Amino acid sequence: MLKPNLWTIAALICLAALSRIAPHWWNLTAVGAVCLFGGAYFERKWLAFLVPLAALAISDVFLQTFVYRGMGPNYFKYVCFAVTVPLGMLLQGRTRLVPVASAAVGAAALFFLLSNFAVWYAGDGTGQERMYPFTPAGLLACYIAAIPFSLNALYGNLVFSGLLFGGMEFYRSALAHRNRKAVIAT
Repeated sequence: MLKPNLWTIAALICLAALSRIAPHWWNLTAVGAVCLFGGAYFERKWLAFLVPLAALAISDVFLQTFVYRGMGPNYFKYVCFAVTVPLGMLLQGRTRLVPVASAAVGAAALFFLLSNFAVWYAGDGTGQERMYPFTPAGLLACYIAAIPFSLNALYGNLVFSGLLFGGMEFYRSALAHRNRKAVIAT
């Protein structure tokens, strides 16, 4: 378990927010990976929720002020990312390649299913007419149209999870090696 200091929390929030603000392929961001990472490593579980949601809020303010003027925030994405954090909690003590990659794929699938169901059910949140008919065929059309965006979310989860979890395990390994050398030297 990790008790992150203020600098670690700020760095993760900035990483996730910047991954949404900087030019990128649609949905290829670090937010999902930060949800998984916080769930897996943070001792204080409320921080695992706070960090990615703060990154979303900060980047939403920037994006709605400078990029997507006049569009309101899609608050349901906060719910979709919040339900990703418990997937990260399932990784506690199992932060090897296969469990982390499986959680990253699961998080992308969960986000895909929830967010696109919401678009089909409630519209896209812009106040315009419904994009898809309120029928099973409309739901299927919504899911099919979302596949390219969801693939980018999957790639983002995999790449950023690899960086975050791999970086943490490398740090832990280096720390353990240094401690072993210190014990041997005494």
